[in-house]
Amino acid sequence: MLIGEVARQSGVSARMLRHYESLGLVRPSDRRGSGYREYSSDDIRRIFHIESLRSLGLSLREIGRALDDPGFTPSALVGDLIRQTRERITTETELLTRLRQIDAAEPADWEGVLQVVALLRALGSKSAAVRQRAALSLADEVPMPVEALVEAVLSEAEPNVAGALRWALARSGNDAGPALLARGLGSPVTAVRERAVRSLAVMLGDEATARLRDALAIPDAAVRGYAALALGTRGVAEAVPTLIDMIVEGRNDTDAADTLSMLARDTATADQIAAGLVDRLAHAATEAPARGRLTQALADIPGPMASRALVELSHDRDRAVALTATYLIRLRDAQ
Repeated sequence: MLIGEVARQSGVSARMLRHYESLGLVRPSDRRGSGYREYSSDDIRRIFHIESLRSLGLSLREIGRALDDPGFTPSALVGDLIRQTRERITTETELLTRLRQIDAAEPADWEGVLQVVALLRALGSKSAAVRQRAALSLADEVPMPVEALVEAVLSEAEPNVAGALRWALARSGNDAGPALLARGLGSPVTAVRERAVRSLAVMLGDEATARLRDALAIPDAAVRGYAALALGTRGVAEAVPTLIDMIVEGRNDTDAADTLSMLARDTATADQIAAGLVDRLAHAATEAPARGRLTQALADIPGPMASRALVELSHDRDRAVALTATYLIRLRDAQ
């Protein structure tokens, strides 16, 4: 079979077939008197083998070794190809992410693109000071890459930098921020979940509040606590059970009690809070330290229900609880 026909049937150009021949990969079995190359069926089979190995990413030199060296073992080479492919995928994925971040910022011109690129580099710096300056220097006229900011917030371990990034994200006013942060709530990494909820806590708007409500159902107690404190300051009564749990467990119990006090400004919510505190006080599994904290929390809850509970607690079998309740009653009477 002549070279032109081989090229048509194999899909390999005549130029490439000549290149294979120059490298010694495929040598036509015969030549006609006119000098035309004559390829045998074995030659054609070898061409297909070469193309198959090229599709795996092997170089022509490696292909020659694979086809001609009887002692050649593919395992090491294939393993190396897997490593190289993974590295290439990682590099291309990082580039794609960077391009998407620039696109999401919607820069108006090339100057804007360059500003975004500079910001992304600064946010990815190994220097905490550089990352913090980048977050604090964001101005309204600079395109805001919200996806990049969320990624930076969720990965930032330095407290000062994390605070600056949360400020920048909240200041962006971008509606996509809460939804992007909500993905972090489902992370298997505890620190990432906490960063996500703390960022949502400083963001305003209905979307952020809705995501914080969702966080109340997360098994992670620390995440629920951050969400409850933030929701309490927004007047969301759904946070009450979690806040009471925090008091019982002694986790940020002072902040939780203060937040309950804020929520208790609403009469209906005040009764709900008092009922919840009394219920936990009566629970047999509630230990003495927790009962003391619950009694103290009743002090700042207005209304007759809380007052009646304190009167009953002033006769409690636990002397510490009884003394605390008696003292709190005197304070309430003096006001």
